[in-house]
Amino acid sequence: MEFTPHSVPKNTGWIEVIAGCMFSGKTEELIRRLRRAKIAKQNVKIFKPKIDTRYSDKKIVSHSEQSLPSVLLEDINDVIELSKDAQVIGIDEAQFFSNDIIDICNQLAGNGKRVIVAGLDQDYRGIPFEPMPQLLSIAEYITKTLAICVECGNPADKTQRKTESSERVIVGASDIYEARCRKCHYIPEEK
Repeated sequence: MEFTPHSVPKNTGWIEVIAGCMFSGKTEELIRRLRRAKIAKQNVKIFKPKIDTRYSDKKIVSHSEQSLPSVLLEDINDVIELSKDAQVIGIDEAQFFSNDIIDICNQLAGNGKRVIVAGLDQDYRGIPFEPMPQLLSIAEYITKTLAICVECGNPADKTQRKTESSERVIVGASDIYEARCRKCHYIPEEK
């Protein structure tokens, strides 16, 4: 089913969550929605976590090299002050923010803003990646993106880590991760 919310909140706000594995087009979809809001002459603010400087520290950037200017945040609580005049707020890589993002998104939507959040819904072990499960449960609109399994070509919803590190968060791209389906995904042995 095609995503079809109203373009401007009518006396209310809402939360949209775009979730999936790496290389599934989450940031690309976030950028598409934010560009459309800009075309509609809406005031848009875009944020990403300070930890994610893979492609740029001044833009959200998809793996396909689409980009939009953004603000790096260390603390998600800063969004409230930085987006006072915004109608639409985009947040990328939500899994890297604290659980405060849940209350922040609820507060922004309660203030009549359209909040669009993108992030990994599972870590490299296939375990739900906080705070995404809570964001999914409070969102009015949810989009689950799928990649293509690099092993067999099936739809992929898992992120395969190619290194032996057991740290939950390692920021990287195709040098460290690849998309896998349920059948081809495995949990790397911890050393």
